[in-house]
Amino acid sequence: MALAQRWVKLDQKGTGPGARSSHAITIIGEKVYAFGGEFKPRVPVDNTLYVFDLNDQTWSIADATGDIPPPRVGVTMASVAETIYVFGGRDATHKELNELYSFNTVTNKWTLLSSGEMGPPHRSFHSMTSDDQRIYVFGGCGVAGRLKDLWAYDVLDGTWISFPLPGENFKPRGGPGLTVVLGKIWVVYGFSGVELDDVHYFNLNEEKWVEVETSGEKPTARSVFPMFGVGKYIFTYGGEIDPSDLGHLGAGKFSDEVYTLDTETLVWKRWGDGLAADYHPGPRGWCAFAGAQRDGQEGLLVYGGNSPSNERLGDIFFFTPSFDVNGK
Repeated sequence: MALAQRWVKLDQKGTGPGARSSHAITIIGEKVYAFGGEFKPRVPVDNTLYVFDLNDQTWSIADATGDIPPPRVGVTMASVAETIYVFGGRDATHKELNELYSFNTVTNKWTLLSSGEMGPPHRSFHSMTSDDQRIYVFGGCGVAGRLKDLWAYDVLDGTWISFPLPGENFKPRGGPGLTVVLGKIWVVYGFSGVELDDVHYFNLNEEKWVEVETSGEKPTARSVFPMFGVGKYIFTYGGEIDPSDLGHLGAGKFSDEVYTLDTETLVWKRWGDGLAADYHPGPRGWCAFAGAQRDGQEGLLVYGGNSPSNERLGDIFFFTPSFDVNGK
């Protein structure tokens, strides 16, 4: 039997980012931080750091100081403890970037941590995730084409780590799903000129790449979709399932489906059609997203993105699994 979706649409008060895509969010405590993105294709909107309070559902603007990053699209964010990390993206001249910035949410100060020859090569529309000590950067669109390299930045040592490349059968890609589950870095799907439907993980202990065969109610090939891990499960929502003939200037075909991958059994399950949900975000891709806690429940926060009509979206939804993700 299909699993029922539980979506809630959040109200928004105050001065927020508004509609945009190709932006990023991360969550620290009860605060959502949003940065970057576009309203018109390939044109960065601003470099303001917006803050959304999950309790009173009000937007505000961080009174930021220091090395404030210039505007960019296709950027990623992740957080460790009380610090936000922002990497890469593409500027208004369509130049790929590779600066790593940190933002201290206690002091409200930006710091440029690395750039130039330090760390990963320039890229945009890559993916980033984190654990308790590291942020991880994978793939994306580089200066000379799509990439498939995995890097880690150790927030305690302040150093970049370059991991072994995957094998020849692993296609370089932009817009892949990326998350840490049970000591493994999972790479799910992505875009390599065509939408992909393969799943790989990198074993951090063995420093080894493994491609896995999944079964069950497997999602069709897709990219630029929200994804998060909780317990032994990976959740995915939406994404681009057929690219536009206009490339990034147009809107492709988007999904509105939710799937779960059990990383132990490697079996996919598709969730219901959302009819029992209070709200449903509908088909979209190029969203900002992050795993979140709300009312004591683990879930997925989705903000904005692009729609099938190529209209940028500005709404916020929260998805909560309706089963015990710890398997109890």
